[in-house]
Amino acid sequence: MGGLRGVRRIYAAFFLGLFGFLLWAGEFERLKGFEVGLFLQLDPLTALGGFLTSHTLYKGLALALLILIPTLFLGRFFCSWICPLGIVNQVLSHIFHRRRAVESWEENRYRPVYRVKYYLLVVLLVFAGLGSLQTGLLDPIALIYRSFTLSLLPAVDRAGGGGWFALPAVFHGGVLIGGVLLAILLANRLITRFWCRALCPLGALLGWCAQWSLWRIRRDVDRCNQCKQCLRACQGAADPDGALRHTECHLCMNCIEACGTQALHYGLAGSRSSIGRPLDLNRRRVVEVALAAVVAVPMTRSTLSPRSTPTPEVIRPPGSLPEAQFLARCIKCGLCMRVCPTNVLQPALLEAGFEGLWTPLLMNAVGYCEHHCVLCGQVCPTAAIRPLSVAEKVGAPPFTKPVRLGTAFFDRGRCLPWAMDVPCIVCEETCPTSPKAIWYETVAITSRDGRKVTLKRPFVQPELCIGCGICENKCPVTDLAAIRVSSVGESRSGDNRMLLNQQSGWIEGTIDTGLG
Repeated sequence: MGGLRGVRRIYAAFFLGLFGFLLWAGEFERLKGFEVGLFLQLDPLTALGGFLTSHTLYKGLALALLILIPTLFLGRFFCSWICPLGIVNQVLSHIFHRRRAVESWEENRYRPVYRVKYYLLVVLLVFAGLGSLQTGLLDPIALIYRSFTLSLLPAVDRAGGGGWFALPAVFHGGVLIGGVLLAILLANRLITRFWCRALCPLGALLGWCAQWSLWRIRRDVDRCNQCKQCLRACQGAADPDGALRHTECHLCMNCIEACGTQALHYGLAGSRSSIGRPLDLNRRRVVEVALAAVVAVPMTRSTLSPRSTPTPEVIRPPGSLPEAQFLARCIKCGLCMRVCPTNVLQPALLEAGFEGLWTPLLMNAVGYCEHHCVLCGQVCPTAAIRPLSVAEKVGAPPFTKPVRLGTAFFDRGRCLPWAMDVPCIVCEETCPTSPKAIWYETVAITSRDGRKVTLKRPFVQPELCIGCGICENKCPVTDLAAIRVSSVGESRSGDNRMLLNQQSGWIEGTIDTGLG
């Protein structure tokens, strides 16, 4: 192993190992200040999408310039040197493909279908420009984080390779999320790095930037004997044996190593260097795709969703921005779900509409929001969940009000003291607020068999309830709890309020900041 390919392999091994370490460190007991979202901060597509939707560049996302600016000069080095999904695809392609030379030549030729990634990029950027951030659905960094966190790592834990989660973790729709990644990986069996060549929108963005790169793979036409060994080794369908398509080149450096006549080199153009091909993109198709995306955005918002109508089951993590702003920032990476100590944060399917697919919401049947935990806001790479202090979350001085996620309601038909004359005060005992949001009334009744029974029938005091969901999670009626939390009363919304008490401030049309 030597030359630029050897250097690339060292970098790839380092960044793949770093990615694995940050995944391991993302568990709440090991967090300890590690930048677990580092790869997302380096991601130019995450930064660009967030900038288009929010018109701001959130702190760590400026690191994306460390990738974007060098790409303008050096080409798509990110794809084979840093991107975890690109590196895994390259390794699998190398393992899967043991073909004859003529078959590899045919497979590695550029095909028009590889333009699709540019059209997908256009669609995602149009969506972002109209305030709908969907880049995370196909962004390779968000995709691989989400897939490992919500599907593969829980599966590894259950198969006995434990240690990734402190407690056994389950995630809503994890099979679908993991299936998408497996399909991407298995596609390498058919076509080398099919995802990178045809579908990756981040690769398209970097390819577009790379069209002006000065340093690139160059072919000396006098030395080249047209043996096509470079084409056989090519990972990007960049046609290195002809007029190189440098926008498609992943800079894997395989072609340089494969060339027996040293006709290929990486650097500036020489006097006998071959010409390159420009970006293969039809402007008319780009306009058509962009117009189609413009039409599609209002269609995705025409369905019932929390953006249009408050939805009881869409309870967002503490610190979440108002729904429209939240959707304009959330990239569905799953980092918040990775650090959640109780597993209450789950990926939405269609509960929050199409725009909310795989965004985090609380499912109190699985867990609850730990009263003094603010980790989800600390790791969110885009501030869709803004960082909170513990004092702000619980309403300790200087804050006067806690952050409310929703409000608990009793289902008296399922509550043991109310419906079955069975003593139970679990919800009151577990309520973390002070004073407690759940209180009870002591009553003495005569049961059907004539016994005297003293019961403590619980009530909720809505203005004290923070919607943490521990009462719902610990309710002994396990399948459908007798007390359940809905989103009404959440601090982040000025509209999703109950008209309970004109004096309590619950009907104020502004967002509750907790500062009085």
